[in-house]
Amino acid sequence: MDDCLFCKIIRGDIPSKRIYEDDRVYAFYDIDPKAPVHFLVIPKKHIATLNDLAESDEALTGHMLFTAQRIANSLGCEQGFRVVMNCNDMGGQTVYHIHMHVLGQRQLDWPPG
Repeated sequence: MDDCLFCKIIRGDIPSKRIYEDDRVYAFYDIDPKAPVHFLVIPKKHIATLNDLAESDEALTGHMLFTAQRIANSLGCEQGFRVVMNCNDMGGQTVYHIHMHVLGQRQLDWPPG
């Protein structure tokens, strides 16, 4: 999807503070962090919502989670971090390209505020 914010970030049309990139995912710091460590992991393949996942996307979503874990630990979050994926308006999704928020280096309460 050409007008998708995250697709533009992946292409480099919109600047981001990149942490990691490979052939399947792109990770970058959130522009409005909610924790000392707050980054996003997004697939390079445009998938609008979690409801749009296909069985063929299983390895990709697993790779996203593994990437989140590796980056979080490399940024000093070994004692704990949170991974969040929102789905649709009622779930809090604002950018319609699936993504994981990874937050760490502060005490995170449950349920979130």
